[in-house]
Amino acid sequence: MKNLLIPTIALMAVLPLAAATPPAVGEKARDFQLATPDGKTVRLAEAISQGPVVLVVLRGYPGYQCPYCNTQVQDFIRKSQGFAAAGARVIMVYPGPPQDLNGKANEFLSDKKLPDNFTLVLDPGYEFTNLYGLRWDTAHETAFPSTFLIDREGTIFFSKVVRAHGARTTAAEILEAIKPKIK
Repeated sequence: MKNLLIPTIALMAVLPLAAATPPAVGEKARDFQLATPDGKTVRLAEAISQGPVVLVVLRGYPGYQCPYCNTQVQDFIRKSQGFAAAGARVIMVYPGPPQDLNGKANEFLSDKKLPDNFTLVLDPGYEFTNLYGLRWDTAHETAFPSTFLIDREGTIFFSKVVRAHGARTTAAEILEAIKPKIK
């Protein structure tokens, strides 16, 4: 009996993580703390205290640099003045296996100049991805590409989770959705 009890308790502890679903519009965003490739800590609660947050979940490094992620990030960078004018901070999550994720993220950023209000954070081991119910757990995948808009109170007012590589949010779509939240 004792031999069955320990695995059962361990399974019960893991089930809530496995059953996580992506947060929906109207819900409070789950707080997290992740590091940038250069080691700076970013916490969602601190970011939203300064204004709305555009939380973009990339595929990170699923064994190669995702061309869809690259296109999406370049689009957001081109429209960075619109995000700055809205007082929005863009946080991009780059998930992947912990082995050399920092190096892969730096490789991803090598042809990009992130504006001051943009930050890329790492999700080694998928802690954030699992917390938000976005783990795409199949070969050569990491996370479902997703975008959330979060207001200063921490409430999600836009959500798009894509269960494919394409059809992601564009900067124009997000800038339109954020307009009602601009003071």
